[in-house]
Amino acid sequence: MIRRRVLARQLKLLREQSGLTLEQAAPQLDFSVSKLSRVENAQVMIDVHWVKSMLDIYDAGGTRWNELLDLAREAQQPGWWRAFGLGNNSYIAFETEASRVQIFTLGYVPGLMQTADYARALMRAVPVRRTEEQLDNEVAARMYRQQRLSSADNPLELVAVIDESVLHRPVGGPDELRKQLDHLIALTGLDTVTLHVLPTAVGAHAALASGFSILHFGELDEPDMAYIEHTVGALMIDKAGEVSRARLAFERVLSDALDPAESQALIRRLAGG
Repeated sequence: MIRRRVLARQLKLLREQSGLTLEQAAPQLDFSVSKLSRVENAQVMIDVHWVKSMLDIYDAGGTRWNELLDLAREAQQPGWWRAFGLGNNSYIAFETEASRVQIFTLGYVPGLMQTADYARALMRAVPVRRTEEQLDNEVAARMYRQQRLSSADNPLELVAVIDESVLHRPVGGPDELRKQLDHLIALTGLDTVTLHVLPTAVGAHAALASGFSILHFGELDEPDMAYIEHTVGALMIDKAGEVSRARLAFERVLSDALDPAESQALIRRLAGG
């Protein structure tokens, strides 16, 4: 999904640099103006042949030609998550392309830090119809995502702030909570993971209404996105002003949170270690 957005942005820039308006370019591509607009907003998939036509019309050559054709091919490749029965518009499609994720959770351990049993217990608690196979696939996909935290080739940096109440909620039962706390401690040993606990004693804070994530895309030069998951669905946010508000809220909860060493000590104490 992000590759498609990057491609769309580059094609729009090339059209503008060529001096063509949407109304001028669309007929030359045998597109309607609305279709070309949807292409440039990454609302529709675009194949390599269309990209070649655009590059011809926009008089783009040299290294740009090969770079954009390669990007078009990459954008068409099915994501790994499809093997688990998940759609292309899921959060996972965006996280897969991110280089860093900042996340704050109020009620549960972040998905990137969950044990399989903890994840399964959470999913069973949500009133969403799933077959056992679908449940197994979603848990497996969540575990697969976590591999990037320890990947040498394609690492994902995670900065997580979790509300202290999460450490006391026995998702899956007391034994599973203890295993989950031990897992959190183990994850803090990874160079890619920074974990903070927001103490209950802080009281009211900047993100009391909901948890959220902010995704950063590094070398892809794609603008940051925010993601909010709620009881009846989820929302991806890419409007600059709203993402900035999310970024400010994260900075504020981070400033209220315990530092990593203090957070780890609290988790160890609660885990009985």
